[in-house]
Amino acid sequence: MASLSLLGSSALAYETVMVNGVEATRILIAPPRTELATSIRDGLRAAMAEAAPGSREQADADRLYYFYGARHFEPLWLTKTDDGIAFSDAAEEIVALFREAHLEGLEPSDYLTEGLDLATADTPDAFAALEAEFSAAILRYANDAYSGRLDPRTVSDFVDVAPKSVDEAELFAAVAEASDPAAVLMGYHPTHPEFVALRELLADHYAGEIEDLPKIGDGKLIKIGMTDLRVPMLRERMDVPLAPGGDPAIYDEALAAAVEAFQAEMGLNPDGVVGPATVAAINGAGGASRADIVANMERWRWMPEDLGAFNVFVNIPEFRLDVNRDGQSVWGTRVIVGTAENQTPLFSDNIRHVVTNPYWNVPSSILRAEIFPQVARNPNYIASQNMELLYQGNAIDPWMVDWSRASPSMFRVRQKPGTSNALGQVKFLFPNSHDVYLHDTNAPYLFERSMRALSHGCVRVQDPFGFAEALLEFEPDITVASLETTLGGSERWFNMDRHVPVHLAYFTLRVGDDGTVRSFADLYGHNERVIEMLGLDAER
Repeated sequence: MASLSLLGSSALAYETVMVNGVEATRILIAPPRTELATSIRDGLRAAMAEAAPGSREQADADRLYYFYGARHFEPLWLTKTDDGIAFSDAAEEIVALFREAHLEGLEPSDYLTEGLDLATADTPDAFAALEAEFSAAILRYANDAYSGRLDPRTVSDFVDVAPKSVDEAELFAAVAEASDPAAVLMGYHPTHPEFVALRELLADHYAGEIEDLPKIGDGKLIKIGMTDLRVPMLRERMDVPLAPGGDPAIYDEALAAAVEAFQAEMGLNPDGVVGPATVAAINGAGGASRADIVANMERWRWMPEDLGAFNVFVNIPEFRLDVNRDGQSVWGTRVIVGTAENQTPLFSDNIRHVVTNPYWNVPSSILRAEIFPQVARNPNYIASQNMELLYQGNAIDPWMVDWSRASPSMFRVRQKPGTSNALGQVKFLFPNSHDVYLHDTNAPYLFERSMRALSHGCVRVQDPFGFAEALLEFEPDITVASLETTLGGSERWFNMDRHVPVHLAYFTLRVGDDGTVRSFADLYGHNERVIEMLGLDAER
């Protein structure tokens, strides 16, 4: 009942009654005043009765019933005129907003349904149904604007983002009392600068200022002297004319030089080799397709409303980590993320601990698929990898195990601190069910690759101590110097006073402050899946 007080109406009356000897409060709904109001009441009662118990539909029907009850069931979106029943001025403004929903990355037909056709309503019951459908459309729009049209968890098991929810009572109270209810609904869209930039890019598309160019397809690496059917399209995108007598399908030095300059501009390895990262960047450089823009806008709706004034942001397709303060990156570096088979999950949490000389506790999936078969064949494998085999919490000798009768679930394996440790010298923890974190690596040469989906799911940081310095800016008792004094010894934990929000995100499009659009490969297929689920395939 507390949520109902948000309606701010004195039309609701209460009385205290005894139920099985216990005092309870009963809401007294004010009676309808008009025939239309009576029809609205009866229609809402029917909706409450028809909804499945405990369902979201029942909760929505309940809230609508009490909302309209506070108004004596009088309509909010319909008004009586000399010519009959018409939409109110507020409703007309909202209808105009629905018509332009495509400019927000939404679908107008999701809100302008057949149930909102005023011309077909000619009885009190029909008008009541239209009134209820209008309120339901407002609720759909607000939810879609605020949290997206998809439940993120249905896109992939690696997307661990619960959908946000709109407070319906707050919503209807606000639109009922606002002089500009359309502006209230617009306020449910994200305000993240990159969402706004994508929305402006989408508007440019609809205005015809950006052309959806054919995408360059994926394929093998293209190096100087190689022949590839994609070369003519590359030449066109890079605006490099074919030399007289040249073969249009051969990747020549002039084209490679143009690609190298483009790579440098986009923050890629400027090696002139055309691989997946370069292809993705070229495909997005012209502004990307409408479908790509809308899919990325959808994922911005999944992000927390407040990312934190000071936060860590990892964009998986970009292979990049940024430390942000007040919306601006103050430090950044390259990262390595999970392979397509061992994906880095999407979620937000808080970094709470820094650990030097870390043990690597081998995840059960890796133990089962990789470690166990090796050690069963050769028990010395554990020692050769500087690892320990643990049984019931105690280290045991692998040679003492009858591996023909053992199973991975009986053991844990951890790699001891040292130069061979997969986590390097330091890791940054944000406890989570996926057992992933940010860490150093003992294979720094891998950061020179453009395509860096190489890990088992954790995020490897190219400059971990530079990251530590940026991360610990507000820590009074932890510094890089204090971390470095512990290196080479046993595992040491440092608990942070200030927990820092960390976001493992997935954006295949980024728009810079100067309007430059950068595009990244869809490593895990999340972008294509969102496009498919939203029915945007026809726009590709």
